[in-house]
Amino acid sequence: MEDGIGIGNTPLAWAAYNGHEGVVDLLLGRDDISPDRPDSRGRTPLCYAAWNGHEGVVKILLGQDEVNPDRPDNNGRTPLWFAANSEHKGVVEILLGRGDVNPDRPNNAGQTPLSCAAQSGYEGVVKALLGRSDVNPNKRSWHALTPLCCAVWNGHEGVVEMLLGRGDINPNLPGWHGKTPLCCAALRGHEGVVRMLLGRPDIKPDKPCGGGQTPLCYAAKYGHEGVVKILLGRNDVNPNKPDHYGRTPFLRATKRGHIGVMVLLHPQNSSPYARGRGKGVKELLKKN
Repeated sequence: MEDGIGIGNTPLAWAAYNGHEGVVDLLLGRDDISPDRPDSRGRTPLCYAAWNGHEGVVKILLGQDEVNPDRPDNNGRTPLWFAANSEHKGVVEILLGRGDVNPDRPNNAGQTPLSCAAQSGYEGVVKALLGRSDVNPNKRSWHALTPLCCAVWNGHEGVVEMLLGRGDINPNLPGWHGKTPLCCAALRGHEGVVRMLLGRPDIKPDKPCGGGQTPLCYAAKYGHEGVVKILLGRNDVNPNKPDHYGRTPFLRATKRGHIGVMVLLHPQNSSPYARGRGKGVKELLKKN
C-alpha cells in the first residue's frame, strides 16, 4: 500500500487530491497507512486536499494525530500556502483555526500566504489572513515584494483598500528594484489605486524610486495620461524633477512619443534641455 504510484503519490494522496472522503476514511482505517507521508515533491495528502479546496478531506486528515498541518513541501509551501494561493477561503479558515499552523510562513522564495493572495486579488482570503495578529502585512519576499506591492502591481483595488486600512502598513515601503507602491501603480497605469494611495496622509507622492524616477516620471514614460493628470493635480509633485540621468517626466514622454502626456506636461516644463528639443516636438505640441 505504501509503495506509491505515479510520481510517488500513495492511494491516500490521490483520494485526498480528488476529494474522495469515503476512500480517505477507508484508507485511514488501515494500520499500514501513513496519513502524513510525502511524495517525491514533499507534498502530503493534506497539501493536495488543501490545494484543491476539499474541506471535508482536510477536516478528516486534521483529525489524525500523525498529520502535521504545517508541513512544507520541497519548495517550502505549506497546506495553508496552497489553500491561500488557490483562493480556497474555507480551507484557509479551517487551517487558521489551528494553533499549530504558522499563518505567515513563507515558501522558499519568501512568498507568504498573504502575499500570494494579495497578488491574485483574493479578497476573502486576504481578509481572513489579516484577521490574524501574527500576520505581518509588510513582510517582503526575496524579491523585496510586500503584499501591498503585489496587490498594487496587479490593480487589485479591493485588496489594496484592505491593506491600507491597517494601521501597521507602510505605504511607502519600496519593493522590486526600489519601486514604492505608488511608483508601481503609476507605472502600470492603475488610476484607482493611485487615488487610493494618494488618499493616505503619509504617502510621499514625489518620492524617487529606481534610477531616481518619480511616480510622475513612470506615468509619463509609459503614457498613462490619467495618472499624469492625477499627479499634476497635487501641489507636492514637482513636474520637472529629473531622474538620476537628468531626464524629466517631459523628456521621458518625448522619447517614447506619448504626445498626450507631452501636452499635459509642456506648459509646466521649465527644463532648458526640454525646450531645446527642436521643431519636431514643438510642432507636435502645436497640433495638439
